[in-house]
Amino acid sequence: MQIGPFALANSLFVAPMAGVTDRPFRQLCKQLGAGYAVSEMVTSRPDLQASLKTSRRANHEGEPGPIAVQIAGTDAPMMADAARYNIDRGAQIIDINMGCPAKKVCNKWAGSALMQNEPLALEIVDAVVAACAPHGVPVTLKMRTGWCETEKNALVLARGAESAGVQMVTVHGRTRDQGYRGQAEYDTIAAVKAALRIPVVANGDIDSPEKAQAVLRATGADAVMIGRAAQGRPWIFREVAHFLATGSHLAPPLVLEVKRWLIEHLHDHYALYGEYTGVRSARKHIGWYVDELPGGEDFRARMNTLESAAAQLDAVATFFDQMNDTTDRLPALHGATALEERETMKECTV
Repeated sequence: MQIGPFALANSLFVAPMAGVTDRPFRQLCKQLGAGYAVSEMVTSRPDLQASLKTSRRANHEGEPGPIAVQIAGTDAPMMADAARYNIDRGAQIIDINMGCPAKKVCNKWAGSALMQNEPLALEIVDAVVAACAPHGVPVTLKMRTGWCETEKNALVLARGAESAGVQMVTVHGRTRDQGYRGQAEYDTIAAVKAALRIPVVANGDIDSPEKAQAVLRATGADAVMIGRAAQGRPWIFREVAHFLATGSHLAPPLVLEVKRWLIEHLHDHYALYGEYTGVRSARKHIGWYVDELPGGEDFRARMNTLESAAAQLDAVATFFDQMNDTTDRLPALHGATALEERETMKECTV
């Protein structure tokens, strides 16, 4: 799998999710088998680029490359400036967001709302590609199938993006109107793949090794992108990689392995956010890790009352040590529970 000059480790990608795919989460997913990860989307508005939220989202210190940054906005010159701004700060690939369905983003006509205005969408693509070309930085695009069921224009926009110089397209198999409701469809992704020469990535409802294999076969896509199913289960990437390579299932991870991964994740998380914010924003990650585990619901309720990093770390260690007393491996999990309830992109902010 290749994006511009970058050869990727495999065809398993981490989806950009606001409030989730920060540097600690991306690094952990890469460590556990993902071949590529895209940052949380960052705003193209220059007045917000120095904000603490944006600076954290744009933090790639120590992260193995290629460094991919997703930008969002509605003004072509501003998006071009945002691309240059992020390249100056280490971005090696720029991804354009036309997929976020969050109302607070779409109400500003950014994200998937751009799919309603094809001329503006392609103007933005042209401007970003032109801004990145002198630096040798490839541009990619993430979109939905369209705005609503009667207005599916992913194929038109994908062709226009390819003609403009975009080097990879990712399609989430839902319209903006769907949000995360219902089931993703893959016929549109297959049509986009059949029409384009550049790599096409399939996204939406991929929550198991079998589903990844089925989506690759159904769409002919070059890669799959996994989002919500990796929340609390970042080892899904190594499970999928093993299944695609061998046709067999990898054994569930050891309880003590998961304990180590989560504690390392938390240390990185606190280092990025500081203790006060880090403890609070880590609660969702911890909750996802224990979501399907015995005693997970009660533990999550107790953990949400803790207000220090030391207490949080101690609680996590105790939970997994006690679990290890009864079983050495996690139970086999079948994807994230109630994916439709994990509408992560509701957190999208610019």
